[in-house]
Amino acid sequence: MSKILIKGAKVVNEGQTALLDVLIEGERIAAISANMNVTPDVEVIDASGKFLLPGCIDDQVHFREPGLTHKATIGTESKACLAGGITSFLEMPNTNPQTTTAQAYNDKLDVAAQTSWVNYGFLFGGTNDNLEEIKAIDPKTTPGLKLFLGSSTGNMLVDDPNTLKEIFSAFRLPIAVHCEDEQTIRANLAEYVKKFGDDIPIEYHPDIRSAEACYLSSSKAIALAKETGARLHVFHLSTARETALFQNDVPLAEKQITSEVCIHHLWFSNEDYTKKGTHIKWNPAVKSAVDRAGLWEALNDDRIDIIATDHAPHTLEEKNQVYTKAPSGGPMVQHALAVMLECVNQGKISLEKVVEKMCHNPAILFSIKERGYIRAGYYADLVLVDANQAHTITRDSLLYKCGWSPLEGTTLRGAVTHTFLNGALMYENGNIKESNHAKPLSFTR
Repeated sequence: MSKILIKGAKVVNEGQTALLDVLIEGERIAAISANMNVTPDVEVIDASGKFLLPGCIDDQVHFREPGLTHKATIGTESKACLAGGITSFLEMPNTNPQTTTAQAYNDKLDVAAQTSWVNYGFLFGGTNDNLEEIKAIDPKTTPGLKLFLGSSTGNMLVDDPNTLKEIFSAFRLPIAVHCEDEQTIRANLAEYVKKFGDDIPIEYHPDIRSAEACYLSSSKAIALAKETGARLHVFHLSTARETALFQNDVPLAEKQITSEVCIHHLWFSNEDYTKKGTHIKWNPAVKSAVDRAGLWEALNDDRIDIIATDHAPHTLEEKNQVYTKAPSGGPMVQHALAVMLECVNQGKISLEKVVEKMCHNPAILFSIKERGYIRAGYYADLVLVDANQAHTITRDSLLYKCGWSPLEGTTLRGAVTHTFLNGALMYENGNIKESNHAKPLSFTR
């Protein structure tokens, strides 16, 4: 059994930072203590001056496989995860075919088993007519359910109120939702198309997919969750107003209603549309600096529980079209943690809080077994970071299949230097080891 000793790291875990050694034996963390003795059978990695974090768990990615593999694949995007310190992901069901049947779900698992570079899980998708499939979900192998409420790509919009109530009443695992009110958005879009045609200036995107559309949908979903007792998780908050819908007076494990914020809503504001154009066109839209400040406040005071990416690549050709034809979404997994390290350096958040939101809390919320923490007996999913290493994001450094990033040209202080997956050193200073150690996530329910 291979043994690796990570020596002299500043270990960030469970709200504390301490100078410790971490011993890996096989796939798991064997011991954590200060000044461990080095034996001849142990490979030593000198972590002096670096921080050791649990591997990040991204609870919302779109890896485009099957059916949209000209944009991305599970293989390409999970390799980018390694470079970004993300050791586990939960992928979304709006692929082609959609992950709304047991067959489609198992097919995805089979692909991931062959091609994923990091640990994987897949949310099952809800529609207006697959309630029986939803009821048959295995809670030990499925993290939760994804519903598009009021807005969807493809035909995954769940807009039948009776069906929605039935799903909320019957399903006890986390129900993750995209909340934007479709009627509001359609009315807004019609107004701007009348004025500009298809080539609507991108800076009107947050007016079309408005704060009102977000709040209307989020507040309705929360009201239904309270009525039915559903375990609701609201994806990608983008407005300050929505943050008031969530609580911070009980621990995460006791919350019935939780929320997530994504990197792009913390990093960009509507002031960036002029320079970045459709490359920062997301649903929900990047909104005002006031909204961004409100998201940061709610993240730090624990009304927001998780930081994720909503990694959703498209080709440059697709993104460079006029407003009405340019799809929403962009790649983010390779630099999500690095962006947050820069935010730590800027004083916007503590590193302990970043670990809580990107590692611990996804594991708690989705009941992920033996991951998300640096604990003896847990899988050795670990990330070494250099908080002072500055690097500029360039196109030739990207691992995404789409080959571009909305962060190109950005200089960040803080970089991932090593990523360990299930005990194996998989990424080291820009180099990925050519071996596969990924596993399906399992859930303690």
